Amino acid sequence: MAQDATPEAGPVIPGLTNPRRLSLDRFPIRTRGSGVTRSGWRLAVSCDEGSGAIVILEAEDGEPLHRGEGVFLGWPATRLEEAYRRLLPPAPDPQPDPGQGG
Repeated sequence: MAQDATPEAGPVIPGLTNPRRLSLDRFPIRTRGSGVTRSGWRLAVSCDEGSGAIVILEAEDGEPLHRGEGVFLGWPATRLEEAYRRLLPPAPDPQPDPGQGG
C-alpha cells in the first residue's frame, strides 16, 4: 500500500525534525594559504533541533569542501552533501527556446 506524499512535507533528513531552508546565499571566501578569493554557497536551515548551515566551497582540485555549522557541526562530508542536496530549492522548469525568429 502506497503512502500519500504531501507537498507541504519537508525533505527527510535523518537526525533532523521538520528541516526548513531559510536561505541560500553565494558569498566570497578566503582560505589560509591562498591569495585567491573564491565563492561558496551557504545554505541556512532551521529545524526543531535548532538552526545551522551547510557551507560548500569548491577547492582548487575541483572537489567540493563541506562545512557544517550549528546543528550540522561535526557531520561527515558525505552526510552534509546529502542534506545539502535534499534542502536545495527545486530546479526551475526549463523554458522552451523560442528560436531566432526571422
